[in-house]
Amino acid sequence: MYTLQIEHKIKDFDLWKTAFDRDPVNRAESGVTAHRISRPVDDPHYVVVELDFGQRVQAEALLAKLQDRVWNSPAAAPALQGTPTTRILESAG
Repeated sequence: MYTLQIEHKIKDFDLWKTAFDRDPVNRAESGVTAHRISRPVDDPHYVVVELDFGQRVQAEALLAKLQDRVWNSPAAAPALQGTPTTRILESAG
């Protein structure tokens, strides 16, 4: 299993969650099998998203879609602040 982990600052969680739920990259069609949203207990303006995939190439492709279609568009990502930090993780056990 591979996980695309995304961390970034946000302006407002409810605004961010509404945009996330609109799913502009069609997560299911992109191969996402599960996702988790976490927030630091001491920072309401930060979010961590983990998207799980069966194949690494699916995670890489979705990351490219996010970079090209979502994070560069204020309409698609109205609550995003700054540039997200991303990494693709491989399950080790």
